[in-house]
Amino acid sequence: MPSTMEENNKSLTSAPAEAEAEIDLLELAQKLWAERKLILKWCGIAAIVGLVVAFSIPKEYTTAVKLAPESADGKGVGGNLGALASMAGINLGGGGGADAVNPDLYPDVVASVPFVVRLFDVEVTDRKGELHTDVYHYIDEELRAPWWSAVVSAPFRLLGWALSLFRSEEQTAGKQGTDLFRLSEEETRIVEALRQRISVAVDKKSSVVTLAVTMQDPLISATLTDTVMHNLQEYITQYRTNKARHDLKYMQQLCDEAQQQYYDAQQAYARYMDANQNIVLRSVRIEQERLQNEMNLYYNLYNQTAQQLQVAKAKVQESTPVYAVVQPATVPIQASKPSKPMILMGFVFLAAVAASGWVLFGRETLRQLRQR
Repeated sequence: MPSTMEENNKSLTSAPAEAEAEIDLLELAQKLWAERKLILKWCGIAAIVGLVVAFSIPKEYTTAVKLAPESADGKGVGGNLGALASMAGINLGGGGGADAVNPDLYPDVVASVPFVVRLFDVEVTDRKGELHTDVYHYIDEELRAPWWSAVVSAPFRLLGWALSLFRSEEQTAGKQGTDLFRLSEEETRIVEALRQRISVAVDKKSSVVTLAVTMQDPLISATLTDTVMHNLQEYITQYRTNKARHDLKYMQQLCDEAQQQYYDAQQAYARYMDANQNIVLRSVRIEQERLQNEMNLYYNLYNQTAQQLQVAKAKVQESTPVYAVVQPATVPIQASKPSKPMILMGFVFLAAVAASGWVLFGRETLRQLRQR
């Protein structure tokens, strides 16, 4: 019985609390409805400000390409060269390590200073055909910024100009003669600007690489995206075939030397045979056999190095990666940002929240502070 009475008391006390909460919510809603004109006014002002901000931000166009690189399975040279290698007596091995430049490192490769600096000299043209320049001067001179950025950066530019008066002119800005070991301040700024506009994402499951470049002109965006894609492919190809190309160069040198030695031995044997055609001396026959054996030895060496040279050429081709371009670079039609509807909705939402907070709490709080 006591427990039943306690439960009844709790239910009786909780009922007024819930009713009071409902009344409070109703009162808040009534306050907001009574001040709806003020809230709408705030939202209208915010909408105008949002439109000004949205149309002040320059349009940006993003071009994206998708690559499906050949997976490095770490099995060394493929079985297509096994028969040819065994014929030449070469053990190519099957325990090669995994590729050091896997797709997970592609973002770091693209963001590296040598890779970005290589883009400075890329010639670009805008969509209207009025601008013909390179990437360096386009980033430095042609990119537009919102009007408020000039106002905010004016004090810093003034300070930089004042400091430049006391600074030695040892470092000259410009892309000509770029020293990768010691970049100038302007070159560093251009590198950072390009890094922010180039993005590389790798799908962990499918290993598909998505490369995107954002620029204020659609044609420049597509051009630079295609250039970055080809530069990345060339970099990976150069890396993977580096050892194979060095081996090919060394094998070509050995083959040329063996060929020349064989030709020299062949000429020496021919001259000796022409000079001693009708001589039957034993010493002549011994020298003839020696020259012939030497010629055969150099021929076998030349034949073996020629086979190894063919294997080295095939190994370079086998090491060359293959990239399937799933989505090529195309000139974008629609701007990727800014999203004017999202900016407008964001300003209106913040204004509605601020106006509601002022009506419900801010005005009363300010009145109490004045009374104190």
